[in-house]
Amino acid sequence: MAQNATIYKVELSVSDMDRHYYETHKLTIAKHPSETDERMMVRILAFALNAHEHLEMTKGLSTDDEPDIWQKSLSGELDVWVALGLPSEKVLRQSCSKAAKVVVYPYGGKPAEVWWDKIKGSTTRFDNLSVVNLAEEETAALAKLANRAMKLQVNIQDAEVMVSLGEDIVYVNPIIWKA
Repeated sequence: MAQNATIYKVELSVSDMDRHYYETHKLTIAKHPSETDERMMVRILAFALNAHEHLEMTKGLSTDDEPDIWQKSLSGELDVWVALGLPSEKVLRQSCSKAAKVVVYPYGGKPAEVWWDKIKGSTTRFDNLSVVNLAEEETAALAKLANRAMKLQVNIQDAEVMVSLGEDIVYVNPIIWKA
C-alpha cells in the first residue's frame, strides 16, 4: 500500500534586503514519503531565495517533467524553474529550453561536488542557468528545524541567509557555482 504525503503548514516570512522583497507566504507543503526533512527544508529555502508573488511549489518528486518550484507569467510562460539536487545534463537542457531562468540548488557535500565537476563543462552554453551549492552542514542544520507547523523567518542580506524558527537560527552561505 502506498504511503500518503505528510502535510506541513509553513508561514514563511522573507526579508530579502538584496532584492528589496519583504513578504509573508503561507505555504502548504506535501512532503513525499521518499523526501527527507533535509530536502523539504532545502525546498523551502529555495522558495525564500527566489520569493515572488507568483512563485509556487509544484508536485515535485511525484512528477518528472516539473521542477520543484516554478514561477509562471500571467500568460502562462515559465519565468523561473527551480530544481533541487543533482539533475542530469538532459534535464538541465530541457529545463533551460522551457524557462527564462533556471536555478539549481545542489546539496549533499561530496556527491554534489562530483556532480558539478562532471557536468560544469556542458553548462557553459546555458546563459539562463544558475547553480547555487548549499553546504552539507548547513542543510543538515536546516533539517533539524523541520516540524509540521512552522513560522520561519528568512533574512537575506549581502548573499548571506539567516533562517530562524523561534529561538533556533541556522546561517546559510549559498556558494554560486554558476551565475
